[in-house]
Amino acid sequence: MSGKVFHAPFIHANPNYNLYGVWERSKKSAGQIYPEVKSFDTLEEMLADGAIELIIVNTPNATHFDYAKKSLEAGKHVIVEKPFVINSPEGAELIELAAQKNKKISVYHNRRFDSDFRLVWKVVQENLLGNIGEITIRYDRFKDKPSPKIHKEIPAPGNGLLYDLGSHLIDQALQLFGKPVSVFADITILRPFSQVDDYFEVILYYEKKRVILKASNIVREGLPAYVLQGSKGSFIKSRTDVQENDLIAGKGPGTENWGIEPEHEKGLLHTEKEGQVVRELLTPPQGNYMDYFDQLYKAIRFDEPLPVTAQQGLDVIKVIEAAMQSNKEGRVVKFEG
Repeated sequence: MSGKVFHAPFIHANPNYNLYGVWERSKKSAGQIYPEVKSFDTLEEMLADGAIELIIVNTPNATHFDYAKKSLEAGKHVIVEKPFVINSPEGAELIELAAQKNKKISVYHNRRFDSDFRLVWKVVQENLLGNIGEITIRYDRFKDKPSPKIHKEIPAPGNGLLYDLGSHLIDQALQLFGKPVSVFADITILRPFSQVDDYFEVILYYEKKRVILKASNIVREGLPAYVLQGSKGSFIKSRTDVQENDLIAGKGPGTENWGIEPEHEKGLLHTEKEGQVVRELLTPPQGNYMDYFDQLYKAIRFDEPLPVTAQQGLDVIKVIEAAMQSNKEGRVVKFEG
């Protein structure tokens, strides 16, 4: 799904890229959508092709480190799907190797480019709530059956909801407020058939604020995805970026109304402006994952900043590790990031 939905459509549509080949071990399906692409039988065959400059690693989480390392050693630039790696030593090794090889490595934290998050970012950057003290960010789903992606349901390093959806929430929190002072987490299994964590609550402690990150797979009636409380007021926003659903439905990037949320999904701002209390609806900016690929092109060709750095991806993993330690020991853990 990652390759078919979140990467190939953007690479194919962007004139700065050429969708050149795909490693397909069994199902040879890429050619049905993109007849011009090569289908490689092995990773080694792909890495040996000198025409390839950039490798996108969007395989099961536990393989990210090995495949990214081999790609860097072969002299390729690399995008790694989130979560970056399974543990922080792996991430540090990849960052060092990329520097040695003088290659770019980036992590695909695409939810920074969601319309809903972009509106939250705007509210925070424009200081519309005053001193923000309490923030809740949720990513809920309702899944009453195991995922058809069997590899995600097996207890193994890197599996479970914290690595899956938690990566998104942690990255957004770090982008908004920086690294926390300490971390507390409750991570568990709520569904009787699940073998991996399907619920978590992570609290990031800052000197003057608390950021609560939550996700669950037993939420049928959705709650607001973003709730921010500040000294001047409140902001509430649902999770309604349309890009993933459009991509799954076969709609390509750049088509009409791409990344534009429905009119009824505006964010609610209740705050004080110039001494007057206001309660108004805010229209989200356009969401667009293509912005990630545009900036990555500029980073590779013109040495401009990466859209997401590997260090930022590593910081997410360090928070996950702190959360896992907190859950295991039942205490608040100092963040050593």
